[in-house]
Amino acid sequence: MTTHTQQLRDFPFAPPAELHMEPAFAQLREEEPISRVRLPYGGEAWLVTRYQDIKTVLGDPRFSRAATQHAQAPRIQPDPAGEGVLMSLDPPDHTRLRKTVAGVFTKRRVEDLRPATQRIAEELLEAMEASGAPADLVASYALPLPVTVICDLLGVPGDDREQLRGWSDALLSTTACTPAESAAAAQAMADHFAALVSQRRRQPTDDLLGALVQTWAREEGLLRDEELVLLTRDLLIAGHETTASQIANCTYLLLQRPHDMDRLRTDPSAMASAVEELLRFIPLGSGSFRARVATEPVE
Repeated sequence: MTTHTQQLRDFPFAPPAELHMEPAFAQLREEEPISRVRLPYGGEAWLVTRYQDIKTVLGDPRFSRAATQHAQAPRIQPDPAGEGVLMSLDPPDHTRLRKTVAGVFTKRRVEDLRPATQRIAEELLEAMEASGAPADLVASYALPLPVTVICDLLGVPGDDREQLRGWSDALLSTTACTPAESAAAAQAMADHFAALVSQRRRQPTDDLLGALVQTWAREEGLLRDEELVLLTRDLLIAGHETTASQIANCTYLLLQRPHDMDRLRTDPSAMASAVEELLRFIPLGSGSFRARVATEPVE
């Protein structure tokens, strides 16, 4: 690949303040839509910033995810496998794993979670209000709500949850932990979920982890044992970190726009559409975790 310039930039860019979009992206879209960047681990890559180019890289099978599973692959995180098992596969392996477990994630199972989720949310809000000002929204609500819900969904014992959250934080960290510490957290979490999977085989349960184990038992050969453990780990991480971030982000944005906050207070029926718009509008991060590898020349 060639472009009109070979200027090398460090990526990811420094996060902008107050949930603003990173201005460098707009400049690159206009002046250098395919630019050269240096990632923290593994070397250099090309950065695409135009909508259609991004769609091509993410959706075209000529750009491989599985080809990034080696130590020399350019990446943001220390661990080449840090993005998760589903995001680390190409078809047909990705198709096999996704189809095998799709039947577990039913609308009914999600709806069954609604009463307990509402109860947990109300209890956390009541406790935060009772503790008085000032309140820490993240520590008192945004973090404990999703981690409690996802652990209830998976059937993780209550005593294990704080430890699991610590391991998850270590896996997601790019600066707070050394590569060795992140690797140790990943192994500890994998060992923990392997023990829970083994327990579900001896004593079947009706939680999500139990349902995944039953799927493994029915379709052994389609869902490998290590994939089951990694998938459970990814559910915990993805199930709480992004949700916690967006609860805090959405609240912050509404506090900066009191007119919109007042509108939602007086018209709760607008909440569903407001949530969708907030999720669309607020940037969740400044770039993806992993590069894709072009397996053949692509224009």
